[in-house]
Amino acid sequence: MRKSRHTEEQIIKVLREQEAGLKVSELCRKYGISEQTFYRWRSKYGGMSVSEARRLKALEEENQRLKQIVGEQALDIRALNTALEKKY
Repeated sequence: MRKSRHTEEQIIKVLREQEAGLKVSELCRKYGISEQTFYRWRSKYGGMSVSEARRLKALEEENQRLKQIVGEQALDIRALNTALEKKY
């Protein structure tokens, strides 16, 4: 996954500026982002504080790590079952 050029703090700052009344097109030009990126940020981080965004990121990273562990265990189980089938 590609690493974002913007931190959660920067993203939330941009969203707060839009809530304060700036136009989306002006913000996108100012920060060098596309409108699609802005709306994706708004759907993901809209209404969050910086601490909530950090917590969300930590939970996403933990979830990814746990999914990887489960995948590795599934491969181990499949390999063991295959070895048992060949033995009998």
